[in-house]
Amino acid sequence: MAGKILVVDDDAANRELLEEFLVAEGLEVVTAPDGRSSLEAFARLAPDLVLLDVNMPFVDGFEVCRRLKSNPDTRLTPVVLVTALSATDDRVRGIKVGADGFLSKPVDHSELLAHVRSLLSLKAYTDELERAESVLFALARSIEGKDPYTEGHCERLSGYSARLGERVGLAEDQIIALRRAGTVHDIGKVAVPDAILLKPSRLTPEEFRIMQEHPVVGERICAPLKSFRLALPIIRHHHEKLNGSGYPDGLKGDDIPITARVLQIVDVYDALTTQRPYKRAFSRAEALEMMDEEVKKGWWDPGVFQEFRQMPTGAGAVAAGAQS
Repeated sequence: MAGKILVVDDDAANRELLEEFLVAEGLEVVTAPDGRSSLEAFARLAPDLVLLDVNMPFVDGFEVCRRLKSNPDTRLTPVVLVTALSATDDRVRGIKVGADGFLSKPVDHSELLAHVRSLLSLKAYTDELERAESVLFALARSIEGKDPYTEGHCERLSGYSARLGERVGLAEDQIIALRRAGTVHDIGKVAVPDAILLKPSRLTPEEFRIMQEHPVVGERICAPLKSFRLALPIIRHHHEKLNGSGYPDGLKGDDIPITARVLQIVDVYDALTTQRPYKRAFSRAEALEMMDEEVKKGWWDPGVFQEFRQMPTGAGAVAAGAQS
């Protein structure tokens, strides 16, 4: 085994006992004497697993677990509650705050070792998954970076679409998918020649046909990652139109996934309100007026558009969407 474990207990003897046993198994161990200092240690050291006492001063184990599991940056780190509490209500409370396991005091070493091995293996898998996602995000941003006119486009779409998804009542997993798709929706443009991608004038019919392939290529690139399962329909269908005149599949109406309809709105808005070689940046009012005409043509979902009209935009709104 390999990994860094944070042991949190206000009893020094318990901390030392767990540390001695785990170090003997070849693991790196850091300790903290209470809930408050454990959060500081976690932020500083980024452990792979937390063994967390429940009854502690300042901040108890339930609250520490809740904070770690409610933060997108730390929620995937396994947390095991180590407690002398045996009541069903306490176990239920632990489950509600997101605990990945329970150990009863006094700790049985074989049970502890089984938990540690299992959860470190799970953490290694999620770390590998995160690295794969990071590669995709980096590739998407490198494509965006080719064109100075689209700088920040992916970040804005990620933030706007998450906010809009919340406004229209989408589930949390769909909002996460929108956040991911906002970043990688145009990743398929890696297969589009720069002469077409960066052309400052209107594309020829053949060039446009090549450009229209990027949603399908993007879906194919992201398909191997199971965590992108809900993002794939967004990537493939973000250029469809309600009247069937979009691409790549010519879908109509509700056949276009609601998540794709959300991303469409923010994608069009961002394109209109940023400067491009062939156009100036339109104001918010101008962009919304133009989009309203496109809704009347049957291009975009009118309900989603009306929600977007009422949604704040700008740097603060982007940041809020990215962090929500």
